[in-house]
Amino acid sequence: MKPERSIRQRKLHGQPGRRTLRLSAGGVRIPFPDWLRDFKKEWARPDIVAGLTVSAVVIPKALAYATIAGLPVQVGLYTAFIPMLIYALLGTSCVLSVSTTTTIAILVATALNGVASANDAASLMTASATLTCLVGAILVVARLLRLGFVANFISEPVLIGFKAGVGIVIVVDQVPKLLGIHFHKGSFFHNLLAIAQGVPQASLVTAAVGVVMIGLLVSIERLLPRAPAPLIAVAAGIAAVSLFGLPAHGVATVGNVPTGLPAFTPPDPRMMMALWPPALGVALMSFTETIAAGRAFARSGEPTPQPNQELLATGLANLGGAFFGAMAAGGGTTQTAVNRLSGARSQLSGLVTSFAALGTMLLLAPLIGLMPEATLAAVVIVYSVGLIKPAEFREILSVRRTEFIWALVALIGVVLAGTLEGIVVAIIVSLVALAHQVSDPPVYVLGRKPGTNVFRAQSSEHPEDETFPGMLMLRPEGRIFFANAQRIGQKMRLQITAVKPKVVAIDLAGIFDFEFTALKMLTEAEKKLREEERVTVWLVGLNPGVLAMVRRSPLGETLGHDRMFFNMDHAVARYHSSETGG
Repeated sequence: MKPERSIRQRKLHGQPGRRTLRLSAGGVRIPFPDWLRDFKKEWARPDIVAGLTVSAVVIPKALAYATIAGLPVQVGLYTAFIPMLIYALLGTSCVLSVSTTTTIAILVATALNGVASANDAASLMTASATLTCLVGAILVVARLLRLGFVANFISEPVLIGFKAGVGIVIVVDQVPKLLGIHFHKGSFFHNLLAIAQGVPQASLVTAAVGVVMIGLLVSIERLLPRAPAPLIAVAAGIAAVSLFGLPAHGVATVGNVPTGLPAFTPPDPRMMMALWPPALGVALMSFTETIAAGRAFARSGEPTPQPNQELLATGLANLGGAFFGAMAAGGGTTQTAVNRLSGARSQLSGLVTSFAALGTMLLLAPLIGLMPEATLAAVVIVYSVGLIKPAEFREILSVRRTEFIWALVALIGVVLAGTLEGIVVAIIVSLVALAHQVSDPPVYVLGRKPGTNVFRAQSSEHPEDETFPGMLMLRPEGRIFFANAQRIGQKMRLQITAVKPKVVAIDLAGIFDFEFTALKMLTEAEKKLREEERVTVWLVGLNPGVLAMVRRSPLGETLGHDRMFFNMDHAVARYHSSETGG
């Protein structure tokens, strides 16, 4: 197998390019990690700091997610090790941090509930391995089918709303840990009400620890921006537990974490029939969260996460983790935010986080178990608040009110429906927005800039632009097809009725596709205008594909060469010539 260069090797602003290896089956490209070859030594320190900082967030959260899924607590460490390692080698995002998420954990719990007993750890581990293997296989098959294009249906305003919604949900989710209160979690508003009702029962010591940690984090970020604030906060929290005996005062800690390497756990083919339907949902969650987080934190000048390669990288991360005790994995928004804000420059940070999880398994598990939950909550809250950016909403509103509404809908969808449903809402909103745009394209009335051959849309800013009595110049833009042809026709009819011209010159230079239904409607409209209203239709600036289609149709025979023009300047010259009898 020979290394093969990708079509384009991107090295913008010092970011590494990417080579690929082509597998003979299906032409799947596995990225070769060029960042290992092109790595710059000045990246080492920020990547190591970021990787260690992220590990302080990822490891305790992964332990919690394992318990949410009903799995042994050490499964969280396995998930922060193997999938993180594989993604760091194969993924296309420089900063995406891959382990697992709350939503995936809940979906896993639901999936495993019907096939394994909660009291049988061995059965649970086998069922988890089978589910994770199926998730990985589904993602790889999706890559073979090139289904990554689904990610392109999330627009930037919708992505901004999605991130803000996730930030709000995460903050609300962490507040109970910050206050030391407990309740059965439900919907967003249920949780808000439960928090309000639980404030009188809050642990003052726990709340004090949380407030001190938030103050410490914010102070370090402002005064010492290069320092690893979360890592310092975590170390301070662990030290406080040892020095002041905080658990005796009601401060909850992460708890006991078993040590040891993951055992080889093969999937059970007999469980696959029962687990493949929920595996589809988990795979969708894994991909959508992965690509959304990767896109959300990609900076200008960095390689944009490639959806199809993300499918492959995440799929192989799940497949690899399945055999070594990991639960279903995907990119996490919070941990990726921490990685980005901690200064990560390359996938080395993911490798550092992975090996930090390995070190925890072997050496540091008892120490991590001493971390106050309030410390973890403070770290998550401080970095999640950064996802909520009112300035971006104001910028969208100042440019276009409609897209501001899309952003709000995406935010509300995440808050009210949950992350998976919120992503679905975001995609639907983007698709509806796209459908609205293509179904109602603009039709401009043109004028000529004095002294030039420049034709532009008439506006109050340019009242001096020239028009020509008896000639109406129109310019539609976009694709004309069955969904918008009638609407475009209505807009043109309004202008024709208002002006009552002799000639309507339609500039089609901005039309890249002309569908059969639209062509038929134009043919009928031309005939009606010519026979009933004595209005002549000219077509101007047709693209080669559109021109070829028109020529093959009855409309082309009707218009002939005399009523089709290369550009509007030629059409105007012909009109003047015909009016003066030249």
